[in-house]
Amino acid sequence: MFKAVHYTEVPAEDVKEDDARGVQIRWLISRRDGAENFAMRCFEIKPGGHTPRHSHDWEHEVFILKGEGIVFHNGKRHYVRSGYVIFIPPGDEHYFENTGKDKMIFLCLIPYRK
Repeated sequence: MFKAVHYTEVPAEDVKEDDARGVQIRWLISRRDGAENFAMRCFEIKPGGHTPRHSHDWEHEVFILKGEGIVFHNGKRHYVRSGYVIFIPPGDEHYFENTGKDKMIFLCLIPYRK
């Protein structure tokens, strides 16, 4: 199924996981659209917000579109801002934190678990 929409037309949902603060997600491309291998998600983190600290069995490919903050990866904090790309291997502990004054927006692509 073909899809071509502005990302703001995809509903934003609050991330309700434990320890998430000020985070919304848009499932831009997913199985609902016929995507069988990967999901494309857009995260928006308010200033002072963060995703939960976690790890899982799949990789992440991330592109920071707007804003600045910290990506925590296996015990180290790395400063990132718009234009940065991040690869998080499977099993690595991580989280994202907005340390800026504006919303932090990033794309995150993940494979579907088989």
